[in-house]
Amino acid sequence: MDVKDKVVVVTGGANGIGRALCSRFADEGARGVVVADIDADGARRVADSIGGIAVSADVSTEEDNVSLVAAATAVFGQIDLFCANAGITGEAGVEVSNESWQLSWNVNVMSHVYAARAVLPAMLARGDGYMLHTASAAGLLSQIGGAPYSVTKHAVVAFAEWLSITHGAEGLKVSCLCPQGVLTRMLLGPDGKRVSFLREGAIEPEEVADAVIRGLKEERFLILPHPEVAEYFRRKADDYDRWLAGMRRLNARVREREILEKQNVARK
Repeated sequence: MDVKDKVVVVTGGANGIGRALCSRFADEGARGVVVADIDADGARRVADSIGGIAVSADVSTEEDNVSLVAAATAVFGQIDLFCANAGITGEAGVEVSNESWQLSWNVNVMSHVYAARAVLPAMLARGDGYMLHTASAAGLLSQIGGAPYSVTKHAVVAFAEWLSITHGAEGLKVSCLCPQGVLTRMLLGPDGKRVSFLREGAIEPEEVADAVIRGLKEERFLILPHPEVAEYFRRKADDYDRWLAGMRRLNARVREREILEKQNVARK
């Protein structure tokens, strides 16, 4: 897909990867860019900066996904590319509350289901449409320390696969974006000081947007802004037990380093 003259919807468009995608789609000549976010003011600022439109939406609810698709269609007539990009993170394990698990599920998984349910009928009726699902390298591998994030991002990859398998012959194109570390608030924290082993080798959101443009043009299912993720994924498939052993060693090193870094911060 070439996004020139296309209508694009981006959820989580006010910040980070979403904001970079909105800006890049506008630069590529999209006919319309719809910036959707629960942060209404942030969505408006991004939309105003690129000549798009802003829609306030809590995509963890089906109602807001339906309203978002309706609003975009009312203005532009159709949606060519829907980017289900909104997501949340978390460093907790199995001990996290049921409410936190459910929130991660609703935002990171059900938002994709609700979006597909709302946008697919029109795409399938005309035999053309594209869905981009932002997952994570954690959806192919795993996330050190983040059980809800790992589980839900795996589910996003699975749902995107299912959509491609089930509707690919009907004109639907599907890509799954799986970046590793990206220099956004999700990684860095609100003050930019969050300790994370992923900061080493992290890339800018604009580099992710570059990878997305290339991936869409090639209509690739997996879009990997960090090429090394493909090699990690191959190693996992080649020898699952060896990969798990390696991840256990990484987990131990990460935990040790994070403890040392937090102690250094506390001394300053």
